[in-house]
Amino acid sequence: MDFHKEILEINCEKEARRISRFIRKQVLSMRKEGAVIGLSGGVDSALSAEFCVRALGKEKTIGLVLPETDSNPVSEEFALKQAKKMGIRADIIDISPTLEGFGTYKKRDEAIQTIFPEYGPRYRMKMTLPPDLLERDSFNIYTLMIDDGQGNAKSARLNKENLWNIIAATDTKQRTRMMHLYYYAEKMNFLVCGTTNKTELVQGFFVKYGDGGVDIEPIAHLYKTQVYDLAEHLGVIPQILQRPASPDTYSFHVSDEELFFRIPFRTLDLLLYAWEKGVPIENAAGAMELTEDQVKRAFRDFAGKFRTSEHMRKLPASLQKSIRRGCR
Repeated sequence: MDFHKEILEINCEKEARRISRFIRKQVLSMRKEGAVIGLSGGVDSALSAEFCVRALGKEKTIGLVLPETDSNPVSEEFALKQAKKMGIRADIIDISPTLEGFGTYKKRDEAIQTIFPEYGPRYRMKMTLPPDLLERDSFNIYTLMIDDGQGNAKSARLNKENLWNIIAATDTKQRTRMMHLYYYAEKMNFLVCGTTNKTELVQGFFVKYGDGGVDIEPIAHLYKTQVYDLAEHLGVIPQILQRPASPDTYSFHVSDEELFFRIPFRTLDLLLYAWEKGVPIENAAGAMELTEDQVKRAFRDFAGKFRTSEHMRKLPASLQKSIRRGCR
């Protein structure tokens, strides 16, 4: 196939109409009356909300802003500004009490304290993968970084047990948010609109039954760079367009690139497209002015993440055969 750097460019207005039709069709087919969406202050949720307003109207679109103890304060600020720009209702629900009741912060802190016993309330933390995937071979081994609030930082590699413990605790944040979204959706007979894009979906950068547990995913076919293009076209507020993508679940700021992707989005999306479409390594390298070794590193990383996250994109495994409709 003819692979080139402009291959992900889209007709934004045509695509916006297509996605809006999809949302309307799904609402009608599910016999729902509108859509509820979690507004994170990021570009994916802002764009998805813009599509819901365009498809259903502002009266039929509700945003929930769901901050917690570790959230960046600008997330709530930007989410509310975006909701005001769209003219939709936006309710704020602090999920920290629910997380404290479950023990989210306590469980996470206990896992961190097995590495850094001094870790406590005044500290901040984040996890990162090795940077510059294209420049050198390295495994996806996480590093934990803590800061005492006065600029004194420490870091250490995480073993599997510590990593799993921290992830298990942190993922309760997304699942708690989804609980609130479905409460609103069910009491109003709305559907829950998801915000996962294709770059995240293919590589498993979402939480099963958290941000991945929704009724529709209107942007799951769009690469992250296409999300930005459409967001600008539909008038998402500049503060969100200019904000680095982040999961906003750690007290110490970490970008999506640092936490998971390891490649800037403009390069990542093109390489991911090439990997998915089976573009030969030498063709991808030539078109993107990269070495074949760099492309090989990226393709290996994509294949590994796709393989290990495959179960997340499927219904639960079952012995149930396909269900057939009965006679009318």
